[in-house]
Amino acid sequence: MSAPTGDAGIYARESDYLDRYVQFGEAGDRIISVTFPTQPEDDTSDDHPLLDRIDEYLTGNRDDFADVTVGLTVPTDQRKVLEAVRQIPYGENATVEKVASMTPDLSAEEMDDLNLVREALDANPVPLLVPDHRVRDGPSGAPPAVEQKLRVVEGL
Repeated sequence: MSAPTGDAGIYARESDYLDRYVQFGEAGDRIISVTFPTQPEDDTSDDHPLLDRIDEYLTGNRDDFADVTVGLTVPTDQRKVLEAVRQIPYGENATVEKVASMTPDLSAEEMDDLNLVREALDANPVPLLVPDHRVRDGPSGAPPAVEQKLRVVEGL
């Protein structure tokens, strides 16, 4: 079931595969941030079911994290884009144009809409949970090296 515990806090665990930490912030029942620092913030805990799932994912176990509740603290137009990105299935690619066509009220034919998609991907506060690494020609909220390793995990 859903990974958030309902507690507020910052959780981090080192990933040998990523050669850095996976860190996330939880507020209530929502994950509000995912980052990949080389050192975790002070006072983090490494005991959280979502960290266990991420470890399994990084070793090749299929998980789309669709049941994890995220709190997208971005403007509404960007939120719509990121919600569309969450619909890209595990192991599949999409283009910026495809994401625009998947997003309500956006068009793959409008440069402003394509720019909005790129801005939303770049501002993604929860990369991995909103899998911007599946958008092959757009930016990611994760560092480039992490984005590439996430793509490798999914065979992209």
